[in-house]
Amino acid sequence: MKIYLTLISVSAMLLVLSACGSNRNESAALTNESKTGDVKMNNNISDIAVKDMEDNEINLSAYKGKVLLIVNVASECGYTPQYEGLQKIYEEYKDKGFEILAFPCNQFGGQEPGTNKEIKEFCSINYGVTFKLFDKIDVNGTNRSPLYERLTNNTMTESGDVKWNFEKFLIAKNGDIVKRFRSKVKPESEELIQAIEKEIMHEL
Repeated sequence: MKIYLTLISVSAMLLVLSACGSNRNESAALTNESKTGDVKMNNNISDIAVKDMEDNEINLSAYKGKVLLIVNVASECGYTPQYEGLQKIYEEYKDKGFEILAFPCNQFGGQEPGTNKEIKEFCSINYGVTFKLFDKIDVNGTNRSPLYERLTNNTMTESGDVKWNFEKFLIAKNGDIVKRFRSKVKPESEELIQAIEKEIMHEL
């Protein structure tokens, strides 16, 4: 009788241990699944390709080693005079490894209705722009470009839609997204200049 009861006790103990092990495995699996689910989009833009105004595909990895300021621009906006400030800081820092990438967008009040040719001429005639202008894109919505999918959804800056023309994203030399500046932040503002200079100083 004692042997029988002992065998029952051992069997019960084995069942408990088995259940505990199963629970631990399930818990670990849920933890790993949770970690995977929490991962946001990549914080680096180097794997993305864009098109310039001549319809040439440009891999952003080509800008490795450069500090970038990416801006969505428009020709008929209250912020359009920021082109002047953008050109000014481009001339100031271009020889130190700084580039501005401007992407026309017509999603905000229809303020960029022109063709690529018209936009390029407008920028050259009115503001003497010499930094790189790219193909017109959507920065919000279902047709949002892959670049802006990354810029507006990452772990380094505030996430969410672009609110208006002339928002600015600062990119490190290795392609990492560093900082986001809303439209009201002027190109020559102390806030933006200090951030640019800090990134220029960083070694790749």
